[in-house]
Amino acid sequence: MDMREARYGLGQVVKHRMFPFRGVIFDVDAEFSNTEDWWLAIPEPVRPRKDQPYYHLLAENEQGFYIAYVSEQNLLPDDTGEPVGHPKTSQLFSRFEGGSYQLRPHSAH
Repeated sequence: MDMREARYGLGQVVKHRMFPFRGVIFDVDAEFSNTEDWWLAIPEPVRPRKDQPYYHLLAENEQGFYIAYVSEQNLLPDDTGEPVGHPKTSQLFSRFEGGSYQLRPHSAH
């Protein structure tokens, strides 16, 4: 299988193509890396392909904050220029500038 480069990067703010939520990317899997049960729980007509990047998001919607796992085909860039309100953004990112977040440097032990 050909591995392709992820379209979106760490710290980028994105929104879901079909559902009303947005978030900031904090990790990327080159291809699907969740459980088969999780994947099968998605209704077949809207179930995404496994052979694409999947993104871990600090997500928000009108009901609150959560972690989302989303296929690349279901994401779009968020062009609001607004930061994400998820309370964990400050743990992973140092600042929000120019529409995206800057990752905090990690210290090795």
